Amino acid sequence: MLKSVHLAAVVALSLAMPGLARAEQPALDTVVATVNGKPITLGHMIAMRDALPPQYLQLDDETLFNGILDQIIQQEAIASTVDGKLTRQDELMLENQRRGYLASIVIDRAARAAVTEEAVQKLFDERYGSQEPGKEYHAAHILVKTEDEAKAIKAELDKGADFATLAQEKSIGPSGPNGGDLGWFGAGMMVKPFEDAVMALEPGQVSDPVQTQFGWHVIKLEEVRDAKPVTLDDVRPELEKELEQQAVEKALDELTAGATIEKSADGIDPAVIRNAEFPKD
Repeated sequence: MLKSVHLAAVVALSLAMPGLARAEQPALDTVVATVNGKPITLGHMIAMRDALPPQYLQLDDETLFNGILDQIIQQEAIASTVDGKLTRQDELMLENQRRGYLASIVIDRAARAAVTEEAVQKLFDERYGSQEPGKEYHAAHILVKTEDEAKAIKAELDKGADFATLAQEKSIGPSGPNGGDLGWFGAGMMVKPFEDAVMALEPGQVSDPVQTQFGWHVIKLEEVRDAKPVTLDDVRPELEKELEQQAVEKALDELTAGATIEKSADGIDPAVIRNAEFPKD
């Protein structure tokens, strides 16, 4: 497939030009060029525009218009010379690409149709409607490699040593330079032994040594607060994605089940998928 070399060159070399006065918008089947007698329409250009990376859409209108038109003209001038010269592999690749593109249209339509405001709200109510906000914890820790080191640190703290100072001096965790401060976190955000230890503490209390896969921790609970309730806007993207995935899976299952399918690959050695090749031209 051709890379958009010409359009990229237009991007690099173009200067901002004043926009043309807007006339009545032409129809999508308006012919904007012909190449060897084959018409290129405005619709072809709009379809290419919708497939461009976002950065191209930042171009001014005239540069974008001319760049797309020149790109399609170039492609058609080259592609038209292939007529009658396709290999069998070329033909099969085109069939695969057409099949894949048409399938993607159906799947995309199913995904988009599934994401309605009513569906998003319903899923939100099911997922979060009866959920209690829960608690959030502000804690700090000192992480060391061995239990003996952790016990020694706990003994120093029991004698009145400053937690943040010891964390800066002895913690091997990334929060050490910040006095061991981990900020605020909720349930499920820390590994379970660490979380269990935090939830068992009262604000201002320091834990006995706690082991996790990262090493040995001495933990200080600073504060506890009620977590903010989850709002629809907080989780809208993940809910929409879930609805899309559900719709895609349903469409795949239903459309495949509704098709008349007869497999006739029995007796074919699966190794053929790796070893077979098209004849060399």
